[in-house]
Formats: sequence, C-alpha cells, structure tokens
Amino acid sequence: MGSTVGPRGRAGRLATGAVALLAAASLVTACGSGDGDSGGGGGGGGAADATGVDDGATLTMWTRAATRPQSEALVKAYNASHKNKVELTVVPTDDYQAKVGAAAGSRDLPDLFASDVVFVPNYTSSGLFADLTERIDALPFAEHLAQSHIKAGTYEDKKYVVPHTLDLSVLFYNKDLYRKAKLDPEKPPATLTEWDEQARAVDKLGGDVNGTFFGGNCGGCGVFTWWPSIWAAGEEVLSEDGTEALLASATAKKVYDTYRGWVDDDIVAPGAKDETGTTWTGIFPKGKVGVMPMPSTTLGLMPKDLDVGVAPIPGPDGGKATFVGGDAIGVSATSEKADQAWNFLAWTLGDKAQVDVVAAHKDVVARSDLASNKHSAADPRLVTINELVADGHTPYALKFGQTFNDPNGPWLTLMRGAVFGDGTSVHKDNEAVNASLAD
Repeated sequence: MGSTVGPRGRAGRLATGAVALLAAASLVTACGSGDGDSGGGGGGGGAADATGVDDGATLTMWTRAATRPQSEALVKAYNASHKNKVELTVVPTDDYQAKVGAAAGSRDLPDLFASDVVFVPNYTSSGLFADLTERIDALPFAEHLAQSHIKAGTYEDKKYVVPHTLDLSVLFYNKDLYRKAKLDPEKPPATLTEWDEQARAVDKLGGDVNGTFFGGNCGGCGVFTWWPSIWAAGEEVLSEDGTEALLASATAKKVYDTYRGWVDDDIVAPGAKDETGTTWTGIFPKGKVGVMPMPSTTLGLMPKDLDVGVAPIPGPDGGKATFVGGDAIGVSATSEKADQAWNFLAWTLGDKAQVDVVAAHKDVVARSDLASNKHSAADPRLVTINELVADGHTPYALKFGQTFNDPNGPWLTLMRGAVFGDGTSVHKDNEAVNASLAD
C-alpha cells in the first residue's frame, strides 16, 4: 500500500512539501508550461501516437519503494521485449517528494516518474509532467482506463498521467469466524448496517476474537477506508476543485456513528485508538478479526490457511465504492525522449502487460475491460476487486497531504473527535478542514 495511508513525521512532511513547491515553481518558470507552451526538451505536447517510439533509447525512471514490486515487474518485462531500456531507480517512500522537488528545481528529473496519486495534482499544477492528452486519447482502450487516476492527473483540461499501480480499499472478512458465528460466509455485508450486525455477531464469539478493526490515529487510513462508505451513498467528500470539505453531512455522520458504536461497545480489536497506520494491516491476517477494510494489495499476502472473503465497502443503506490509491505515472516535462517514454507507458497499459504481468502478480489491472482475465478467473475475489475500479474514487485537492495525511492535520482531529469523542465537534472540525484546504 502506498503512502496515501502511511504515517510521516510533520517536520519531514512540511520540509519536503516546501522543497517540492519551490522547485516546482522553478520548473514552471523555466519551461513555461503553465501557460500552455510545449515545455522544454521533448516532453511537452507530443503528437497523437498510440505507441510511441522503440528505437533503442535508454530511459530513466523513478518510483517510490512502496510500489517497487509492481514497477520492477513491468520494467523487467518491457526491457526483455523492447529495444528501449528503462533504468529504474527506487527511492525510499518518505524521501520521494523531496527528491522530485529537488530534481525539478535543477531540471534533472528522470524521463519518467511515478507518484502517489493523491500528490499528482501538486505536480500537474506545477508543470512537472508533459502533456499526454493526445497520446492517451489515441489509445484504443482509453475509455477503459481507471478514470479516477486519469481525473486526478487532469489539470486545466489536459491529461498528464496514466495509472501505474492500483491499490483499492475493500472489505476482508474471515469466513471461518463467520461460520462459527452462524453467519453465511457467502453473504458479506451489503450495507453499513449489515457490516455492523456481522461484526457484532463475530465479536460475540468472545475470547481474543473481535468484530472489526481500523487505524484510529491514521488520517490516511480514514480517507482510504471511511470515505468509500460516503461515496457508496452517492455523495461526495470534497468539492470538485478540492477546496471545500463535505465531511459533516448526515451520511458522513452515520458512518462516524457506526464506528463510534464499535468503540463504545468494545467491538474493535485492541489498539485501534493509537494505531498510526504502521501495523493496521497486520491485524486481520492473525485470524482473530471478523470483518474490516483492507488494501486490496494485501490479498496475496494473507496466510494460506486463512479463508478470506472479499467484498466492496458499502454505504449506510447499500451501494458500493472504493478509494483508488496507488501510483500514477507520467513523462517529465524536461524529458528529451518523450516518444520513447510514451512507448513504455503505452505498453504497460496494453493487454499483454496488464494480463501477463499485472494480473499474473495478483495486482489490480488498470483497465475495466480486463477485470476478468485468465488469472483472475481462478480467483473470483480478484474479479470482485478488479471490477470495483469502475466504482472507484480518487479525491482531488492540492492541499491533500497537509489536510488529510499529516498526523497534526485537521482531518485526523475530525476523525478522532467523531469516533473517540461524543461526535459533537464534526461541524467545527469540518471548518478547520476547509481552512486547511484553502490555505
């Protein structure tokens, strides 16, 4: 799972954010990409070409450590079948923003670089990526690409990135515990009410078994796993331009109330209140939790003797949604090899790469038309996850990190007050979120 939900120190976050913004501003000035120019080097603009050029060029690429396995698998397969060669550099996740920011300032970005999708708007609005609009639109499967990532990478009606790795929030439930609790293991919750009922039924087994779990001191965990219940009800969590929070709605309060009920009635496994996101995905695999939201990328890491069911995250009265996290990737605005870089990106989205590399590694495919494939056919849970991409959301906000991921940010205050307090501070805390988004 990416840093969308990962914890980071406040000092480091502020420092790296400042570096990135300053450096990005320098690149905008240098390239003139903010006013529609084609940019420096060969990166800007680009002809409408669905495949790009494979002429033996050497391409540089950066990715963060959180998505290393997926990047390495794609690069290895591409290098084995193309004249072009991609040289991949894996950067520690917590150092990534600072490295990109410094490289932007010195015009030393690689030809290709990936980013946690929630931070992509900062890069697109700062001119770090080349315009890929015509190239993306020329792909024969463009309409089937994960639109949540495409939308997050669209700035002033231009498309700058494509999906690279996808990580979805879904419900995992323990079928063995369901059987012991006299629940039907083939009927996971379809509403938040049913989720509540089933978690409580499992919790009644007693001993060291608990109904559910969540990261209660992790803002990123909250956006990743709570917001889908609001989206599933057909509502939004942010305004379209990402400057206004809609997190004090009646539906949002229903979600908070359910979580607060689990806390009040001791349905949650110990440690939820202090869970900062470092270990929250390690609780379910121990086999003592009934049902909880998890990153889809952890399915392949579950113990083989654990009978795990997968289901969409429901809203209070039904519906389904997911947070589409992971990384998006684009061609840097300063690349002199945009045609060759696009050849790599276009290939990663093609049938062979998506099925024989991405799906073969049990990762989520980036195209809805490939949700059912020869690898997912052997595991219906993968089809469930892949099909959720069509119901996915990736929130857009330039101030996302400082507002929602920062452990001292206003969203975490809202979360904790709504669930571990009495819930009366939601409106006041939502205003603080608004202030941060507009800062």
